[in-house]
Amino acid sequence: MAIKRIGVLTGGGDCPGLNAVIRAVVKKALHDHQWEVLGIHDGYDGLMHRRAKKLSASAVSNILSIGGTILGTSNTANPFDYARRVRGKLIKEDRSKEAMANVRKWKLDALVAIGGDGTLSIANGLRKLGLPVVGIPKTIDNDLEETDMTFGHDTAVQIISDAIDRLHTTAQSHHRVMVVEVMGRYAGWLALRGGLAGGGDIILIPEIPFHMEAVIAEIHRRRREGKRFSIVVVAEGATERGKGYVISKHLEESPDPIRLGGIAHQVADAIETKTGISSRPVVLGHLQRGGTPTAFDRDLATRFGVTAVDLLAEGRFGEMAALRGASVRGVPIDRAVRRLKKVPRNHPLVRAARSLGTSFGDEK
Repeated sequence: MAIKRIGVLTGGGDCPGLNAVIRAVVKKALHDHQWEVLGIHDGYDGLMHRRAKKLSASAVSNILSIGGTILGTSNTANPFDYARRVRGKLIKEDRSKEAMANVRKWKLDALVAIGGDGTLSIANGLRKLGLPVVGIPKTIDNDLEETDMTFGHDTAVQIISDAIDRLHTTAQSHHRVMVVEVMGRYAGWLALRGGLAGGGDIILIPEIPFHMEAVIAEIHRRRREGKRFSIVVVAEGATERGKGYVISKHLEESPDPIRLGGIAHQVADAIETKTGISSRPVVLGHLQRGGTPTAFDRDLATRFGVTAVDLLAEGRFGEMAALRGASVRGVPIDRAVRRLKKVPRNHPLVRAARSLGTSFGDEK
């Protein structure tokens, strides 16, 4: 098929490197193919309500180092399960036909969808309705299958590492336990990589349920050795053995209504209650998603954007740009969203951390 106009959108949570991807898609499409690029505002919400603008080369100049997304995003809009309130009551409807009608009104020949598992699953659904789609994997959580790394993850890890560096000094000065809660949803990549880079003494991740007694025992062991402070890095999806996730709230209108959060407070309270040692929870929250992307994320995001346009030009619809080893290539979106990529219990980083004496709270 002859492509003349493509759309690009960013869905789900914001993430460092989104603007670098948008820039790469627009510049590659204009420079190599003379395609027109339509930037769709606020993810699939813009697709539903026809909010978009034409993106020129000048429109994407000087955005490489800027965090967030110039297009805006939404983590609630889903054309296949669109939520709205009628007289105060939440209803959800399949409005995918309206989305496809808007695609036709815009005369889009293809769509580049930048997002995580939710955004890409929706894109894959639109592909099955006849819209040529390619995907680009975006999430700080690094929990997408078929790619070694998602852009945004490296920046978030750097932010976590920097925060732990700063917390070390106050923990050491006051002989405290600092419990640092990081994002990641149901995968522990952020806690593992950030905790290892920051020198966390105890790392708690969803893939390895922890015993509170083991955490307490490790803190006591460190104090017997003269280490009067400890840094505990806990993923928001970490669970104490025999217990469920700690949930901060539910958002009915969201495709993923559960919002995790609060585990750091529970762990810090338990440590202080059972040991008498001053313990403080620190929730990094959205700090991990903001700010300037690292050089690695800028490069990866650029390569992903360029590859996505190549996939469109080659007619390889339904594929996603993915990092495999040192190369970026296309892989089927179907495979990328079939399940979350979690940390294997014997992953080299887990083994490396254990060999340094880091506890995962699973020792009895």
